[in-house]
Amino acid sequence: MSPETSFEIELSTAVAPDQTLLVGLASPGMGALTVVDHLVRQQESEQIGHISPADLPTVTPFENGVPRHHTRLYNLTESDFIVLVSELLLPVWAARSFADHLTAWVEKVDIEEIAMFHSVPYPHGPEEHDVFYVATEEYRETRLKGTEMPTLSGGFLDGLPAEIVTRGLDGDGTPAGVFVTPAHPPGPDVDGALLFLDAIEEAYELTVDRKELEELSENIKKHYEALAERMQAVSESDEARAEREFYADRMYM
Repeated sequence: MSPETSFEIELSTAVAPDQTLLVGLASPGMGALTVVDHLVRQQESEQIGHISPADLPTVTPFENGVPRHHTRLYNLTESDFIVLVSELLLPVWAARSFADHLTAWVEKVDIEEIAMFHSVPYPHGPEEHDVFYVATEEYRETRLKGTEMPTLSGGFLDGLPAEIVTRGLDGDGTPAGVFVTPAHPPGPDVDGALLFLDAIEEAYELTVDRKELEELSENIKKHYEALAERMQAVSESDEARAEREFYADRMYM
């Protein structure tokens, strides 16, 4: 049996009703975490609260020596979005409890719908590096009808994405959609984050400055290209050395 844990949601200000909750958790490749972090940095935002687990080993992120809560709630002040940013890896066995607390809070503050970003590490070709969706019927009708976003063809969700979507299957829970990309670990998967931006812009007609992410993506590509060239040079040097040693040894045979 999985252990139980509970979560406490602490708010510093009231939440306006009828907003969309955008959710990004730490996951393989960190594409989901990268996109929600980018949103709160690029949009006018204010931190309105945080979520604390009672029984999970915690982490304390920090930047320039300043610590912060690992799971934070932000209000995008110029649009109708609340953003959940979590730098804590949520174990699958804790997902149901987390979803119970989160959905109870969602209903209490009258969140209109939930959109979650989810990176999944599975084999794929270049043409499959896209953003797909899995969504409840009401979310599909409201946000995705008429878009060109492809559906995820088959398989299953687990963890928090599964819990969030399952609660809306019968039309009783909050409408929910999960945007999925194949992950590129170890990360940061900036290309995945850019795909998530494409999805949110298409579904919600939200315009986000992506220059910072595009520059970061280009720098990461250049870094790995240079690393690959160095590794190739080392490999060729090792092969040449082994060949020289082989012929040198033959002189004494």
